[in-house]
Amino acid sequence: MQIALFGGTGFVGNYIVDALVQAAHKPSLLVRASSLHKLRHADNCRITRGDICSEEAIVTTLRDCDAVIYNIGILKEVPSRGITFEELQFHGVARVVDAAKRLGISRFLLMSANGVKQPGTPYQETKYRAEVLVADSGLQHTIFRPSVIFGDSHGLQEISSQLYSDLVKPPLPAVGFHTGWIPKGNGVVLSPVHISDVADAFVAALTNDDTIGKTYVLGGPEVLTWTEMIERIAAAVGRKKWIMPMPIQVMKFGATLFDWLPFFPATREQLTMLAEGNAAGPGDIELLNGRPPLPFVPENLAYLQQI
Repeated sequence: MQIALFGGTGFVGNYIVDALVQAAHKPSLLVRASSLHKLRHADNCRITRGDICSEEAIVTTLRDCDAVIYNIGILKEVPSRGITFEELQFHGVARVVDAAKRLGISRFLLMSANGVKQPGTPYQETKYRAEVLVADSGLQHTIFRPSVIFGDSHGLQEISSQLYSDLVKPPLPAVGFHTGWIPKGNGVVLSPVHISDVADAFVAALTNDDTIGKTYVLGGPEVLTWTEMIERIAAAVGRKKWIMPMPIQVMKFGATLFDWLPFFPATREQLTMLAEGNAAGPGDIELLNGRPPLPFVPENLAYLQQI
């Protein structure tokens, strides 16, 4: 099958391209000129230069394709460069859905996120509205809601490498967030899911008609607290780390004052979502891939030793 992939040069996108090529599919990618160097399988892909604002580039990417994967998403806005949740996570989806319908492409896979809702943060709301748009489009859709995704990012942004660089590597205590004023019983919880499991779930769904019209929540095999994740990252690189408990409300106050600065590690909205938790079970991964998901353990975090 020839598969149009929007968002194929980032951390998750590169792994989806890997999985598509391994399964003998032919990816058709929309790629900005500045991101061409990020492609790992350029020789196996049909590449259209352009961006998600261009109707012409979208149509060219979709032409002669059998299915569409929309994987464009951001964690932080840069409005001065047109990088906004509204533009990339909603309007981009709307343009691709409309073009797919005009070209007669009926299969559509959407990357969403665990915990999306309305009302919510702008990130959550635009992802949720995109889900509704796709579900109401009449296309044969499948929606994926992963928890936090980890794995070797080859230098791109990824949760474990960011936590290692920001919290574990520096010679200072790491911050262990909790949602109440007292740490005990109030840990921030997540279900980190390995990138290869997420990419394989997308490819598995392409040829599985049972996935049409369904939404899958993709979680790893464990629910871990923020502190437990830091401890495992430290173990993966052979370090012992003192972790200082901090109410997430304190960090949110700091973000209110300073998240406009480029070096500040998180926005207030990211901390709001973190406080809500991001737990998910492994059942949907097992159903789609026919195997248990990879755990968040030192052997699967060994790539951090190269940072």
